[in-house]
Amino acid sequence: MGGIDLLSFTTTTRFQGIKGIPPGFHFIFTSPTTALSVRHGAWFHVGGPSSPLSNFWVKKWDPSREELVSEDDQASILRWRANIGSIWKRLTPYRQSASGPQEEIEISKAWTDLTSHITFSLLARITGGSQDHWSLTSVSSASVDVDHIPGLTALESVIQPERELNFVPINLKQTWREGATGRERTDGARDRSWALNDLIARHCAEENELEILGELQFCFLMVLTLNNNSCLEQWKRILTLLCTCRGAVLQRPQLFVSLMTTISLQLKHAQEAEGGLFNLYEDDGVLIRNLLRDFKRGLEQEDGPAKEKVMDAFEDLEEFIRTKFEWELRYDFVRNGTLELEDGERVEMDIGGDEEADELGEYAPTVVELTPEQIKDLDGDLSAKPSVQPHLSTDRGIPPDEAEEDQSHDYDVEKNDLENMDSRY
Repeated sequence: MGGIDLLSFTTTTRFQGIKGIPPGFHFIFTSPTTALSVRHGAWFHVGGPSSPLSNFWVKKWDPSREELVSEDDQASILRWRANIGSIWKRLTPYRQSASGPQEEIEISKAWTDLTSHITFSLLARITGGSQDHWSLTSVSSASVDVDHIPGLTALESVIQPERELNFVPINLKQTWREGATGRERTDGARDRSWALNDLIARHCAEENELEILGELQFCFLMVLTLNNNSCLEQWKRILTLLCTCRGAVLQRPQLFVSLMTTISLQLKHAQEAEGGLFNLYEDDGVLIRNLLRDFKRGLEQEDGPAKEKVMDAFEDLEEFIRTKFEWELRYDFVRNGTLELEDGERVEMDIGGDEEADELGEYAPTVVELTPEQIKDLDGDLSAKPSVQPHLSTDRGIPPDEAEEDQSHDYDVEKNDLENMDSRY
């Protein structure tokens, strides 16, 4: 099996290669069988007509390692280059569809749009490869997504070493600065703008904010072509981070306008993934719908000159998914009730899956009353303050006036501690 960009096909001995590849970034992939086996692929970039000599690469299949590798033998490379004229007529023209010319143009344009934010520096960072061989496989993974077997070291638990993917590190459990406490941590958990800005400043080349979208595009395409699970997890992490930002939406409007366009285009092609990795009518669909609903709610609460531009882009996306998937992003609709069928029978209907996003049901916030001892355990600084006395029960012979004074003092301490606590505890 072989493939290029969005087109995969079964190869035979008559297949010699592909010609007429348009300028831009492209991805080739192959596997020993057409079944869901490990696939190997490599990115490459085609320059313009002014640089024809640089648009020549030789890849070969290594049967001993079952891996797609670059040809390193210079004699073989020169021989292939010299014989290019003799095999040119036997090469298959580049195309992305077996349908008519109009559909072919549309699909080719779709690939260009799906890779619009992918750059040289992005591919080099993620794959660690050189410009002529940015390679990975179906089982290439970021370290955060590797499953470790208890009792074995990281090396012992790996049957065959694979290329590690160097994604931008996203920790959705801590989206505030190191050392933050109280209100700052709460705000950082509700609005992940600080985490996004920090990620762009520390990990994107030249602090290019659109590189985040480039990685989103890279991960999506690797799910479509290679069925790579680690890329699927990173795609979810990036989407979750971006859709839970508030202040950054007005600070970086172009990033979020481009995000809406990217999501719309990716949802058009999501169901092309093999093996059901993108299941928009089950868990993945619930995740995306809840993220977009939460993003809309946050956007409506913001106010600034850039809001209108982002809102227009979001409304276009909302209209598309309402038409395509019949998703409703409003959060004020009826979730349960009685439905009368054509035969007159009445049934109880309920729309589930949104309780977590709306903080309803088991996800509703709960007020927990803490004892003074628990408060002291939570706040390590409390024991370092000599003015703070341990809370004592008033039933041990303490005079009423002193007991009342102690209780008043402890109440003030408790109130102060509760204000500084992370509300998510």
